[in-house]
Amino acid sequence: MSQAVLYLAFFLVAAAVVMLLLTARQQKAAGLPGGRVVYSDTHRWGPVEKPLYDATLGLTGKPDYIVDQEGVLIPVEVKSARNVQAPYDSHIFQLAAYCLLVSRQHNKRPPYGLIHYAARSTAPGQAGTTFTIDYTPALESALLDLLNEMRAQEFAKEINRSHELPQRCVRCGYRSMCDQWLG
Repeated sequence: MSQAVLYLAFFLVAAAVVMLLLTARQQKAAGLPGGRVVYSDTHRWGPVEKPLYDATLGLTGKPDYIVDQEGVLIPVEVKSARNVQAPYDSHIFQLAAYCLLVSRQHNKRPPYGLIHYAARSTAPGQAGTTFTIDYTPALESALLDLLNEMRAQEFAKEINRSHELPQRCVRCGYRSMCDQWLG
């Protein structure tokens, strides 16, 4: 009888170790740093959270993840783009907006955020590329300037497309009402 209990205990410990390794591997593949996931906009880690919101700015956002590293909240944005040499400006400003929202909603200013791009191939073991974006006062100021510019253009009669990439137009939520669609 005691030998059966010993085997069961060994099996449970081995299963726990395997689960921890699989969780760490999944966290690494998602581009997440070490720490506890406290917010997730994906179904992988639990129910989808409410968006972050700042009424003063009229800004709403849902980062893919927020990771708590010993009391420091780190927003993480995961992108599907591959073969990226440097993060896109639009992705940097999106992440900066999440940093601002975390700062205002939780009263904890993130020192940085992470942008994770998909692996170059779908082969097992490919982790992708992660960029650390420092959330500096200069970046915050540039973000606030951009938000003010966007608000000013909200009432403009004509806003021109800012790209020549048909694939961006295909994914755009405004293409049905855009007279400059590249489709």
